[in-house]
Amino acid sequence: MDATVVGRESVGPNTFTLTFDTPEGFEGLAGQFVRLSGEIDGEEYARFYTLSSPGTGETFEITVEVAPESGPFSDYLAALQSGDEVEVTGPFGDDYYEGEGRAVVLAGGPGIGAAVAIAEPAVENDAEAAVVYRYEGEPAHEARLDALVDAGADVTLLGEDDAEFERAVDSVVTGADEEGVFVYGFADFVEAATDAIEAAGGDAEGAKVESFG
Repeated sequence: MDATVVGRESVGPNTFTLTFDTPEGFEGLAGQFVRLSGEIDGEEYARFYTLSSPGTGETFEITVEVAPESGPFSDYLAALQSGDEVEVTGPFGDDYYEGEGRAVVLAGGPGIGAAVAIAEPAVENDAEAAVVYRYEGEPAHEARLDALVDAGADVTLLGEDDAEFERAVDSVVTGADEEGVFVYGFADFVEAATDAIEAAGGDAEGAKVESFG
C-alpha cells in the first residue's frame, strides 16, 4: 500500500522524521517496524524502520539517520516532500509496548525513535518509564526526551563509555513487577545492552529486543 508524506522535521544532526498519513487498515504499536520501498535509478530498494510514533492513528512517524554508510535509500527518503507517496508494508514485530507498568528502554543510535515511542504512552498511562540512550556525536529527539523528563520519566544520555553505560542500566533495571525491558539498536549495541541487563540482575532473555543488523 502507499502512504503519503505529510510532514518532515529535523530532530538532530543528520537525523529527521517523516510523518505519513495512515492508510486504511494499517495499524501498528510502539516498538513495531515498517518496510518502506522505492525505486532509485531504476533499481528497487527497501529498508525497515521502527515506528517513532506511539501508534498509527491518523498518522505515523519514522526516524531516519543519514550517514555515509546509510546508502542511497536514506538519501531518497531525505528528498521526499509533503504529498510524495512511498510504498509501505507491515507493521512487523512481536516486541512492542503492551501497557507494562514500568517500561525501560535501552536505545543505541537510531533506536532512540523506538525509545520515545514507547516511553511516551507509558507516562501517559501513569506508568513508570526509563530511557538509557547511547549515541555518538549529538543526541536526536532532544525535545521529546526533555518532555519525557518533565513528565517524570528517568532519561539518561550517554556517550561511548562502557562502564558508564553498565552503571546506567544497573540503575534502571529493577526487576519490579510488570517491568518490561526493551532494547533497540545495532547488533553491537544489542550485545552490550543484554550483557548489561544480565549484570544488573535482569532477565536478558525476557527482554524485548530489536536488532538493526
